[in-house]
Parts: sequence; C-alpha cells; structure tokens
Amino acid sequence: MKYSIIVPVFNRPDEVDELLQSLCKQQLKDFEVIIVEDGSERKCKDVCDKYAGILDLHYYYKENSGPGQSRNYGAERARGEWLIVLDSDVVLPPSYLENVECRVESGEFATASEEPTVAVANSPLSTLHSPLTAWGGPDAAHPDFTPVQKAISYSMTSFFTTGGIRGGKTKLDKFFPRSYNMGIRREVYLQLGGFSKMRFGEDIDFSYRIVEAGHKTALIPDAWVWHKRRTDFRKFFRQVYNSGIARINLEKRHPGTLKLVHLLPTVFTLGVILLSMLALVGVALALLGLFSASEPGCNMSPVVIGFGLCMTLVSLLPLLLYSLLICIDSSIKNRSLWVGLLSIPAAFTQLIGYGLGFIESWWKRCVLGKDEFQAFEKNFYK
Repeated sequence: MKYSIIVPVFNRPDEVDELLQSLCKQQLKDFEVIIVEDGSERKCKDVCDKYAGILDLHYYYKENSGPGQSRNYGAERARGEWLIVLDSDVVLPPSYLENVECRVESGEFATASEEPTVAVANSPLSTLHSPLTAWGGPDAAHPDFTPVQKAISYSMTSFFTTGGIRGGKTKLDKFFPRSYNMGIRREVYLQLGGFSKMRFGEDIDFSYRIVEAGHKTALIPDAWVWHKRRTDFRKFFRQVYNSGIARINLEKRHPGTLKLVHLLPTVFTLGVILLSMLALVGVALALLGLFSASEPGCNMSPVVIGFGLCMTLVSLLPLLLYSLLICIDSSIKNRSLWVGLLSIPAAFTQLIGYGLGFIESWWKRCVLGKDEFQAFEKNFYK
C-alpha cells in the first residue's frame, strides 16, 4: 500500500464526515484511512461505519493524550509506504492524492516559503530532484466557509498579520511541514519517534527534528486542502494563545529557531496595551477638565479638555488606521465588505492572542526558569 492517511479526532464527528466524503472522491485509490478518536465525548464511530464498505477505513478509540500521541498511535498501525497526516477539519479536492503521487513519482518538489496558500500554486518555484523524506501542502478557505472562517483564514495568512510567512509570501531557507497537511515516509517517522508529547507546536517540533536529522523536506503546492481552522473567535483565541506559548518551548528545544517575525505579535500586543492606556488617560483628563469647568475661577479646564481629547485621538489613530488597512485588504481579497469588517477582530485576536501566550511562556520559562512540564502541565500534558 502506498499511502496511509492518519487523522486524530477530538469531538468533531461532523467534520470527519465531510473529510471522509472528500476521500471517497479521490481519483487515486491506493490508500487506507486511520481515524484515531482521542478520548472524545462526541464520538465519530457511527460516521466512520457509514464508509466502512467504501473506504479502507480503520477506526480506533483511545484515552485522550493530545493530537501528537494520537498520530503516533495511528502510525504504529499503518501499512502505507507514506504516512499522510491531516487535521480533522480539512476537506480534500478530488485530485489531492493524484497530485501527491505525480510529485512523489517524478521527484520534483517546490522549495519555497513556509505554509503557503493555494494562491501560490501557480507561482514560479525552484525544484529539487533528490530523495524526499517529508512534504507539506498549502491550505485555503473554501467559498462555502462562513464569513468568520474566511476572516480567520485571512488573519492567519495575510502579510499585515503574520508577515506573510503563513501565506507563502516570505521566502525561507527551509520548508517545515505542518500537521494539518503533511506527508512523511513511514520508516523515517518511526525512526524519529514521531510527534513529541507537546500539546501545541508538536508539528513544528517534529519538522525541526526531521530537518536536523538531515532529511529533505519540501512543498507540494498542488497538494492543497480546504482548511476550516476555528469557527469562532473564542476558539481561535485559544488556538493562537497556545501557539504563542509553544514558540518559547520550541526555541528551548531547538535553539536559534526563534526569528524576528515571531516577536512581532508580542510587540503589537504591547503596543496595543500602551496605546489603550494612553487613550484612557486622555479620556480621564478630558472628563476631569469637563467637571472642573463648573468650578469658579478654573481657567485651565478648556486646556485640560483639549489636551485629553488630543491624547485620546493620537493614541487611537494608529489602531484605527491599522483596522482600516485590514478591512480594505481583506474586503478586496474576499470580495466581501462583511468579511473585511470581521477580519478586524480576527486580526487583533490572532496577534494579541499569540502575543499574550508568548509573554506568559517567556515569563515562566525564561524568567522563572520552569521547564515546559512544570510551566504548562494543565495546557500541554495530562
């Protein structure tokens, strides 16, 4: 068997149904599907049973241990030459596996930026012609996604939020596949021990270990998936917050991997906090001047009011201009003003969530000196 598709699942039966539907439509049929239920309360066993006679499908239930360990559980039971790891919230186009097969057989792979979107599939890319160990593919928002999902997808890939590294616009020297859409040779996966016990950032950690072991990784631009990401801002905040936490842990495990672009959300977060505080001081001064105006002989009230209002406006202006930039750019790209407006809270959620997680992790790991088990036992390990 050529391919084993491994999907860890936690309380997402509806999304698994959509993923399995898309797998039924694959033009290439030489694959098995391994669903690993990671201690879910809402199980997808009934959903999987519907496809038992259509797909070579294997369903396993285990106690909750996180996505990385669930992928390892599936890998140990896989039979394919290549292991393809997918998130449960992706949907595959019919040509997905055929495109993978074409690239694997030809030995031609793109070497480009980290985590591009499907928009770069036709971009000029260099290629390598050597044995490949692991690959990753792009993701994109489906036209049927909700406006919130499209706004979140924009915030995760835009140059104005992530610097473009997740959107394929920034060239990096190495490509690091992500677990929502990655493939790896089975023997290499088992040799490296698969994913670590990290609850978040475990896919980046694995990619770093693949590259550090001397294996080749690359991008297959036409092996793209539709990726739903999160469906509301609360869940999205938790996701990016944990990603911020993971970045410090990854630097501790792999020194030198922390780049300037990873610090930008923290700088943005501190800037938003500072500007918000200055705006509040300005409002307080304006109110103080207004109340003082009623007192006889207080000639400074107009000056205090004017200074307070000016401080408030100057403090809020950068945030308003940034919001306008996000709205215009997203509205054009998504052809929807509503998605553009929703992209404003999505962008602030993405940057501030990541920044706050980064700050917490830096404080606990770098200042207090805790290891990742002590610092984040509740978040990462059970």
